[in-house]
Amino acid sequence: MEWLEDLFWNPSSVAHIVFLYAFVIALGVYLGKVKIFGVSLGVTFVLFAGIVVGHFGFTGDTHILHFIRDFGLILFVFCIGLQVGPSFFSSFKKGGMTLNLLAAGIVVLNIAVALALYFILEGRIQLPMMIGILYGAVTNTPGLGAAQEALAQLSYTGPQIALGYACAYPLGVVGIIGSIIAIRYIFRINYNKEEEDWNKETDNTHQKPHLIHLEVHNEAIFGKTLGTVNNFLGRPFVCSRIRKEGHVSIPNQNTILEKGDQLFVVCSENDADAITAFIGKEVKVDWEKQDMPLVSRRILVTKTEINGKKLGMLNFRTMYNVNITRVNRSGVDLFANPNLVLQVGDRVMVVGSEDAVERVSNVLGNSLKRLNEPNIVTLFVGIFMGILVGSLPLAFPGIPTPVKLGLAGGPLVVAILIGRFGHKLRLVTYTTQSANLMVREIGIVLFLASVGIEAGANFLETVVNGDGLLYVGCGFVITIVPLLIIGAIARMYFKVNYFMLMGLIAGSNTDPPALAYSNQATNSDAPAVGYSTVYPLSMFLRILSGQMILLLMM
Repeated sequence: MEWLEDLFWNPSSVAHIVFLYAFVIALGVYLGKVKIFGVSLGVTFVLFAGIVVGHFGFTGDTHILHFIRDFGLILFVFCIGLQVGPSFFSSFKKGGMTLNLLAAGIVVLNIAVALALYFILEGRIQLPMMIGILYGAVTNTPGLGAAQEALAQLSYTGPQIALGYACAYPLGVVGIIGSIIAIRYIFRINYNKEEEDWNKETDNTHQKPHLIHLEVHNEAIFGKTLGTVNNFLGRPFVCSRIRKEGHVSIPNQNTILEKGDQLFVVCSENDADAITAFIGKEVKVDWEKQDMPLVSRRILVTKTEINGKKLGMLNFRTMYNVNITRVNRSGVDLFANPNLVLQVGDRVMVVGSEDAVERVSNVLGNSLKRLNEPNIVTLFVGIFMGILVGSLPLAFPGIPTPVKLGLAGGPLVVAILIGRFGHKLRLVTYTTQSANLMVREIGIVLFLASVGIEAGANFLETVVNGDGLLYVGCGFVITIVPLLIIGAIARMYFKVNYFMLMGLIAGSNTDPPALAYSNQATNSDAPAVGYSTVYPLSMFLRILSGQMILLLMM
């Protein structure tokens, strides 16, 4: 039975390490699906499964545990960065600026409350442990990893801060959802009215391609070319088809407009009224009755050489006599502006003759099989660059120790930049959502299992004989106070829609269970919009703030 003993107890055995991680992750993921009062902890239960296993003496070689922990964290934050990168900078535009300021306010208040408790308790809780409690209270696991990596830079040898995280996390989840419910009753929210207000707001502000059929009646443009009209009007639009004297054709910039010509125009929704008033009037046209067979087809961009090129540079109208009317990216239709940068994975709506559309299809690729192939080069080039950036010592006046972004901050920053600007370096950043989620989940469960196994030996003693209950209480205060303050400001001063506020609260804490609860409360997409708007900045601030506090104050 020596082989069995070796499998269960030899910390240096590869088989033991793999066996241990497989058991902890499988148990944690399974238990994470169990809902208590409609709320589940998800993959975070892997941490608690690791703590239980570690408590009973099952562990591994310290260097192996640290390698798996750090590598899992790198995979997780890099995939997060790739996901949020395309929307990170655009999230600050228009109403997104207000939401992001509110989210940043929640982050700052979380830190302020944590530091206030640290000074009020007069050293009863060490600063690193308070940071661990902070990240448990806001349910942010990547931040915990970044803080641990910062402590490694400082050669910290104190208690595992994952103990504070584990104590504060369960009530953190409850506190976030509880704050959402409390705000509803404090401000006497009417669900029906909020949903009606949201629908009115999105009807007025939603930007998407608008399709209109126009007949030319403006005498000022009789005899003018389509290109001249487009330039004079100053509002971009695409004319995909034109009917002249009963004949349908594909127009170009040199097509001359005459009285009675009928146009199929695609433009921005905000520009539709101005374009209609300038050209003529809106009419009903049956484009199926035509003497020239035209087809419209969505073509998938899969060739890497197209990645990063502007739509206007491809000259599809001149070379193939086709029109590009709109581009679908990640489920969202975008107006086909000539300055729009194409990316692998875009779906382009092409209108033209059958053979011309087919030629454009060959140019763009249109190969679903190619999209399913993983872009493994981008992943590891990005991680390589992220480790370099994270290892650079940054000297600040008055700080004796150089600051580093570390193994979490470096890959996160690089991934966000690659996700947004990677096409300029000819890096294909497209990956299927399922592939991104798979790598991300593998990374986070490896990290959580490692942290739990290492912290398990001292967890029970900390909770029973130590300050475990104090950690829980501090965590609950850190969770509740900022959310209620910012929630009140958002409703009273900024008049934020309640469903949007639900998403804001969930996103500022990067908390999927809170988002799931919010989505159940309404049929609108307001919680998801609020969540996705503040999530990139919140995740960035959460990951960097803890390690910055530790490096500056220790």
